[in-house]
Amino acid sequence: METDKSRKIVIAVIGRDQVGIVAKVATVLAENAVNIEDISQKVFSGDVFAMTLMADITSSSLDLPGMTEKLERALDGMGLKVALHDAELFQYMHRV
Repeated sequence: METDKSRKIVIAVIGRDQVGIVAKVATVLAENAVNIEDISQKVFSGDVFAMTLMADITSSSLDLPGMTEKLERALDGMGLKVALHDAELFQYMHRV
């Protein structure tokens, strides 16, 4: 159940498809008390991986820069790009 104090983020990962991307991202999030609420991933043309997920960071002690650093470190050497956004700001910026 969403509370007034919940804090949501959107995480996007894109790059060459390879084994372990989702597992590494999920591990970092779990280790930092982040709950994945929604996740979508697709592989385009057999080798382009794209994943977006919505997560609740209310219980985490990390801020967005700290979370970004941990995810980038976990995915280092895999040639992936990671972007994190505050969900409320993201939804406001991308409204139709």
